[in-house]
Amino acid sequence: MGDSPQNRDITVVGVVKDAKNLGLDERPRPSVFYPYSQHSGFANNFVVRYRGDPKILIPQIKQAFAEVDANLPVPTFGTLEKMVDDSVRTQRLVAQLCTLFGTLAALLACIGIYGVMSYGIARRTNEFGIRMALGAQRGDVLWMVLRETVGLVLAGVAAGLALAALLSRLLTSMLFGLSPTDPLAIGLATALMLAVALIAGWLPARRATRIDPTIALRYE
Repeated sequence: MGDSPQNRDITVVGVVKDAKNLGLDERPRPSVFYPYSQHSGFANNFVVRYRGDPKILIPQIKQAFAEVDANLPVPTFGTLEKMVDDSVRTQRLVAQLCTLFGTLAALLACIGIYGVMSYGIARRTNEFGIRMALGAQRGDVLWMVLRETVGLVLAGVAAGLALAALLSRLLTSMLFGLSPTDPLAIGLATALMLAVALIAGWLPARRATRIDPTIALRYE
C-alpha cells in the first residue's frame, strides 16, 4: 500500500466487497478503509448510521462534534439517499423521458393493431357469412381469426425483438443492475402486444359473426 512506515504494518480487521465510489455507472473496484487517526486527510466525510428522521439527529451530531473539538467546522450535512439521487439525476431524467415515449409508442402500437385488425375483419364479413351459411360455427370463425392474428403478431414481435436487441445496446451505460435484453421487460412487452392483438382480433370478429349469415352475404 506504499512505502510510508504507517503502511508497512497493518492489521486487517475485516474484509469488504468491491464498491462504487464515484457513481452508479462505474465498475465496482477494490476498496480499503483506514482509521482516520492513522490516515488523516485522505477523506473528510464523517458517516453516521441512524434510524428515523435525519433532521432530528443533526443537532445531536453537531453537539457531539463540539464536545470533541469546538473549533472543528462541520459545514454541510446530507443523507446517503440524497447523494445517490443527485448522482443519477441525469439518468433518471433520461429514464423518465424514455418511459414517456415508450408508453406513447406502446399506445400508438395498440391503436394501430386494433385499427388494422378491425378493418381487415370488417372486409371479411362477407366471407364469414359464406362460411357460416355452409355450416361453420361462430366459434370456428373466431378461432380462425384469432389464429391468424396470433401468427401476424408473432411475426411482428420477432422483428421488433430483433431491432430492440440491436438498439437497446445504446442504453447500456444508463442501466444499473439490468441488461439491455432484460427478460422481464421483454416478456411484459411481448405479452402486452399479444393481449392487445387478441382483443383487437376477437372484438371485431365477434361482432361480425353475430350478423345473420343472409345479411353478411350481402355485406359490402
